[in-house]
Amino acid sequence: MPSRKFVGAHVSASGGVFNAVTNAVAIGAKAFALFTKNQRQWNAKPLDAETIDKFKKALAESGILPRHILPHDSYLINLGHPEDEAREKSMEAFLDEVQRCELLGLDRLNFHPGSHLKKISEEACLSKIAEAMNFTLDKTSGVSLVLENTAGQGSNLGWRFEHLAQIIDKIEDKSRVGVCIDTCHMFTAGYDIRTKEAYDRTWAEFEKVVGFKYLMGMHINDSKPDLGSHVDRHHSLGQGKIGLDAFKFIMNDDRMNNIPLILETIDETLWSEEIKLLYSFEN
Repeated sequence: MPSRKFVGAHVSASGGVFNAVTNAVAIGAKAFALFTKNQRQWNAKPLDAETIDKFKKALAESGILPRHILPHDSYLINLGHPEDEAREKSMEAFLDEVQRCELLGLDRLNFHPGSHLKKISEEACLSKIAEAMNFTLDKTSGVSLVLENTAGQGSNLGWRFEHLAQIIDKIEDKSRVGVCIDTCHMFTAGYDIRTKEAYDRTWAEFEKVVGFKYLMGMHINDSKPDLGSHVDRHHSLGQGKIGLDAFKFIMNDDRMNNIPLILETIDETLWSEEIKLLYSFEN
């Protein structure tokens, strides 16, 4: 039976977004993530028609479907920023990111919810994030906004399933909102997935609080830090504190079918091997 899992990695788009497709194909990926612009700069030149055409042509030739691509926004964006001017800058940049996805024919954008910077309450920050998402959804079409769970470093929100649920609850068009679960972030936020019992318990909680209908992607990473440490340090599969069993469970869990499963492990020279390893776990 053909696999219903779509595994890949967050590949480089250096030199043009179309290069991400080439880089994904080179490692045997059936899915991939990319930045559609430099993730550490506020501004980027607009995507021109030639770049868009090259991307779409490369994608068609690769056989990878748009729904198995999980673009990530700039790390500078904070939709929950407590200061109006900084938040507006983030909202403008976020809108641009979504519009870039529209132009490339991609149907989802992955992002970290935001941080309160210890200046406003969690509630106020979650409301600001939801407001910014509603604003963006109103001005765009066809692209879902995919909230990523965080490790809970510093003042970052999104590490508890309840944070994600509270944001989703405030979104007007729930057909265009989703969640990406990062296994390293999940683990260091305190959700154990190392044994079958722990794995089942954690995902039962996810279903109860958020709901699998919102799961639109995963980041597949082992973790350097311990369970509940709230530190975001990814590791190569089987080399961290999570271990391989959790990834075997994921590869045999039908709830993770047909969504992008994206490696962000620390040694990209291992990505093609890690993709093969994950597929070897399927029963």
